[in-house]
Amino acid sequence: MKVVVVGATGTIGSALVYALQNDHEVIAVGNSRGDYLVDMTSEDSIRELLKSLGRFDALAITAGSVAFNSLQAMTLAEWQQGIDSKLMGQINLVRYALDALSDNGSITLTSGIIAREPILKGISACTINGAVNHFVKAAALEMPRGIRINCVSPTVLKESTAPYGDFFPGFIPVPASTVAQSYKKSILGIQNGRIFEVE
Repeated sequence: MKVVVVGATGTIGSALVYALQNDHEVIAVGNSRGDYLVDMTSEDSIRELLKSLGRFDALAITAGSVAFNSLQAMTLAEWQQGIDSKLMGQINLVRYALDALSDNGSITLTSGIIAREPILKGISACTINGAVNHFVKAAALEMPRGIRINCVSPTVLKESTAPYGDFFPGFIPVPASTVAQSYKKSILGIQNGRIFEVE
């Protein structure tokens, strides 16, 4: 199976590549490193990426950024960061991937636990992650040619507790290798329109 991983050099993406690489052809896509490069905030960049990739069987997106700030301090530019990257970046990758995906292929997006468990200064992440989840549920009803779409919604990563742990008091971190298994389930399984919550 030919699997495209966008965000392949990040913590989750690296763990997913490791989980798949022995049994599948994995195409690593990153913002600054990888087999191919893409700017998720640019529709033109996404369009060019998909033209270059040719046909493939699965797309997994483990990338996308959001800003962290309070409701009163959050600027329009900070709101726009999450909208352009984590929300529309993933949506546009889905839109352009549909023509490149094999019949019965799969797409896996990423949201996060903040969609259901808000944290201080996480209002943008909560809003964007929730929108990603709802997009997946709606898009699953319109996928052509047997293509499936799911989303992985992980809690804070064990590998990220040093920089982010203070934002998640009482949350139990999970290793990226555990999170990667939910992407593997989405890619190789039969589920469609599911939000895989990893806690």
